[in-house]
Amino acid sequence: MQTYLLDWAHLLLRWTHVIVAVAWIGSSFYFVFLDNSLTRPQDPALRAKGVAGELWAVHGGGFYHPQKYLVAPPTLPERLHWFYWESYSTWLSGFALFTVLYLFNAGTFLVDRRVHDWSPAAAVATALVFLALFWWVYDQICRRVGEARGAVGAQATVGALVLAVVVIASWAACQLFAGRAAFLIVGAMMATAMSANVAHWIIPGQRKVVAQLEAGQPVDAIHGQRGKQRSVHNTYFTLPVLVAMLSNHYGWLHEGRYNWLVLSALMLAGALIRHSFVARHKARVEGRRVPWEYAAAGSALLVGLVVGMAPAPQAGTAATAATATLAEVTAVIERRCLACHNAQVQNKGIALHTPALIRQHAQQMYQQVVVLRAMPLNNATQITPAERELVKRWFEAGVPAR
Repeated sequence: MQTYLLDWAHLLLRWTHVIVAVAWIGSSFYFVFLDNSLTRPQDPALRAKGVAGELWAVHGGGFYHPQKYLVAPPTLPERLHWFYWESYSTWLSGFALFTVLYLFNAGTFLVDRRVHDWSPAAAVATALVFLALFWWVYDQICRRVGEARGAVGAQATVGALVLAVVVIASWAACQLFAGRAAFLIVGAMMATAMSANVAHWIIPGQRKVVAQLEAGQPVDAIHGQRGKQRSVHNTYFTLPVLVAMLSNHYGWLHEGRYNWLVLSALMLAGALIRHSFVARHKARVEGRRVPWEYAAAGSALLVGLVVGMAPAPQAGTAATAATATLAEVTAVIERRCLACHNAQVQNKGIALHTPALIRQHAQQMYQQVVVLRAMPLNNATQITPAERELVKRWFEAGVPAR
């Protein structure tokens, strides 16, 4: 019953996390698009009110006319909508899921003694340090290097430094944690910085602007500039974070010798592709060429990973081509799988202690052991490539009963 309830907790937390993350990412993408698609208003009355940009759009059977004031409108409206719970809900649900799945099971999910032999408590503490330390380093880079406000060179330097920190963190995480956990922790540390941007800079800056307006004081433009900088960073973090989160479903991504390079390349590809779309919005408004070369570079990185990570071709011997028997598959399962999938312990509700159960769960075995290579978890039982190949041949032969 405890396992059953825990599975429900996993499902509901994951569902909540995905829902609120979709809301946050959607609003982030929309406002970045909006900022880069605004045009100077033609109506003198709008310019006189302080409108710096406008956009006409059609959606859902109606027309929309969003307008942006720089630095603030002359007077505050009666109702003002704030965008922050999408961010906070995403981080809170994500951290809760990370706690339930990884921190409470650190000995299984964080620690791989082939990578680094340490205690679960030390692994938990270090994982939390990754989240906090990355935010501090990233924030220092933005504050100290990015002080030349609006300077393209300064912002490019900030981007290069943040990229270097992410690569170093990816390498360090992959030297300390199980590969699956390492990828997730790097994604979580970037997601933590995204939510911290909202909590520590974007929303507080907006509150200061509102307070200055209410007090009849001049509005300091620095709050809007800092908020815009962090908002733009958040949109570049989005695709790298998403691929890091999705990677835990694909063991072949995070189990290799150079997994930190794989993670770094995946995240860089996502950032390059995202930049191409961000720049596209601005280029269309200004009548410039759309810089698709960034998307091409990101796609080339992905193609390079596909080619570089391709498995070596199998030698075409008669032994390799022969159909595996149920007896051979059973022997592999007894050595590598029964510790977690037996009559007493049935992780994920799957038991493999009889030939009938092995055949019943053949599809799940093939998916987890052969396609995703996610099981055994962290390859704790040292299944070999030849044994994975054996399970593959047995399944693809139609799951023979002998």
